[in-house]
Amino acid sequence: MLDFRLTDEQMELQQKARKFALEHVLPVAAYYDEVDEVPLEVLRAAYEQGISSTDIPKKYGGKGYGAIEGVIVTEEIAAACPGIATSVFDNSLGMEPLILSDKEPLKEKYLSRIANEFKLMSFATSEPFMGSDVSGIRCKATPDGEDYILNGTKYWVTNGGIADYYSIFATTDPESQHKGICAFLVERDWDGVSVGKTIPKMGQRCSNTVGIHFDNVRVPKENVLAEPGQGFYLAMKTFSRTRPAIGAFSVGAARSAMEYAIDYVKKRRAFGTKIANFQGLQFKIAEMYQKVETSRLLTWKAAWEADNGIDPTINASIAKFYASETALEVANEALQIFGGYGYTKMFPVEKLLRDIRLFRIYEGTSEIQRMIVSGYAMNSYNPVMPHLEDLPLHFDKEPETVNQSDSPETTAWRCRMCGYVHYGEAPPEQCPFCFMPKTAFKNTAEKTE
Repeated sequence: MLDFRLTDEQMELQQKARKFALEHVLPVAAYYDEVDEVPLEVLRAAYEQGISSTDIPKKYGGKGYGAIEGVIVTEEIAAACPGIATSVFDNSLGMEPLILSDKEPLKEKYLSRIANEFKLMSFATSEPFMGSDVSGIRCKATPDGEDYILNGTKYWVTNGGIADYYSIFATTDPESQHKGICAFLVERDWDGVSVGKTIPKMGQRCSNTVGIHFDNVRVPKENVLAEPGQGFYLAMKTFSRTRPAIGAFSVGAARSAMEYAIDYVKKRRAFGTKIANFQGLQFKIAEMYQKVETSRLLTWKAAWEADNGIDPTINASIAKFYASETALEVANEALQIFGGYGYTKMFPVEKLLRDIRLFRIYEGTSEIQRMIVSGYAMNSYNPVMPHLEDLPLHFDKEPETVNQSDSPETTAWRCRMCGYVHYGEAPPEQCPFCFMPKTAFKNTAEKTE
């Protein structure tokens, strides 16, 4: 049975997150976007109200919420400010490798601490010379007894300038690609850890992004999240569980762009009437609404799979690239509806457009998601329909009379090149349509495995 209704607890959480977004996030979003800073007091308030780090298991003092609850909260905060939503959600991304690991002492130490104190944790795979190609990591982890020595730089680290802890992915051997990748939990105040200046960005300016440099940083054995060879799989598993949240960012931001556009067309007048009366604009609103609703359903499906022990990789990729691209379309059309006003900073649509543009890039570009989905569709997906050469397309004879053993003249032979079907005991010497020889024909009664 399918049931798309939220539970009472989930609806209560949704209203709580919505109230938080309207009271704490929306009023400060424009200011912090202008000054290019992350509002730490908002992140602290999110922690204090139980809006962030909701996925810490209960055994470590957390709320134990699943991915569905995570995307519900994320959509509401992103509707007020996608940049602040990124910073609020980043704790979940930073903690996910730890939650997925089998390092129980590490979980006890750090998850319990984050659940009971206002602590921030970042995730870092990207580097100055690589982004989506995780197997191309160059940050070096050199074994030293049972410890490791880290040297190198991670880049595009969300919340990196304000985080207390980092999930760091490095490699013992850059030439071995994914086979050498390992992962560590690193504390910011360790010797040799340096935080770069805030990276100036087009959008998402309410979210802190920096580079982190490691100069002979010693990582004790107890802080190893994944041994060499296991780090790549931990990173991929992390992405498959956190990508639905990118869909939720996109849904929330697109929803607001649509709502602002609806509000504008109901009040703006042109040619003697409200522009809401123009069918062209009504169709734009209809397409916006369709894209928001479709994106939410895809996002919820991927999150539901993650919560129910189903590998969410494919649907997470679909949700991520579909929602991020349709959100950009929605925001772009919203700005068009606003006309010149939409292009100014006095209205919120230009900020939404700038913020949304990043969703097609981080946590795996849209191109990477297409590679994942196409690889599955072409190599792993089990089709329902038969092979083309086995299609029972009978135009000249009743289907139930074809391929009967007692009637060889009704044997169907299909040309594998052009699809022509010949009836007879044997195929023709030559196809009358494409002139292929009889070897191109296949008896349709002989099914291909």
